[in-house]
Amino acid sequence: MIDIRPFSSLGHADHGWLDARHHFSFANYHDPSRMSWGRIRVWNDDQIAGKSGFPPHPHRDMEIITYVRTGAITHQDSLGNQGRTGAGDVQVMSAGTGVVHAEYNLEDEQTTLFQIWVETDRPGASPSWGAMPFPKEARDGSFQLLASGDADGGALTINADARVLGATVKAGHALVYEADPARHLYLVPSGKVRVNGVEADARDGVAVTGEARLHIEAAEDAELVLVDAR
Repeated sequence: MIDIRPFSSLGHADHGWLDARHHFSFANYHDPSRMSWGRIRVWNDDQIAGKSGFPPHPHRDMEIITYVRTGAITHQDSLGNQGRTGAGDVQVMSAGTGVVHAEYNLEDEQTTLFQIWVETDRPGASPSWGAMPFPKEARDGSFQLLASGDADGGALTINADARVLGATVKAGHALVYEADPARHLYLVPSGKVRVNGVEADARDGVAVTGEARLHIEAAEDAELVLVDAR
């Protein structure tokens, strides 16, 4: 099953400094049919104005992945962690028993990013934060693992049975992802693509389950972010 969630149908909140689109129910956006997709609970498509950001706020027992699309985000938290994550790179925070963090766009220009929450498999774990660079040229034409619950996967580690992957694909080209039909996949492309023959436009959500393989054809140059979860 492949369900296209058009960008125009997403929840929307414009706070001036933050223009957010919500793929799933979040904050003041509530849609009973979009509470989650498997263990994927939140996927926010955020545009954050320069010299602004999220002031300190708490989280617990959630795996929070930030994929920066353009610009950069600077993180600081109650554990003493601080770091700047630039375009194409990823940071993860396992909130565990509780952490307070802030996310600021200290740049002069707008930052765009995906913030993705996956339900934890280890409630009550010690909180942690990490970030890694992922040059886009390393994932041209194939998916690269960015974060997963496998500590030996060579990527960022989260406390969940989930994989976060990224790829870039040029117009007229295609790539394949081998899937487990029992799992829940969610894909967001930056350009128009066809997933097993089903068309999706830029920034649409593509919710997939029951498929053994994804054949993704690019009608336009596209950056792909995919989460594969229980």
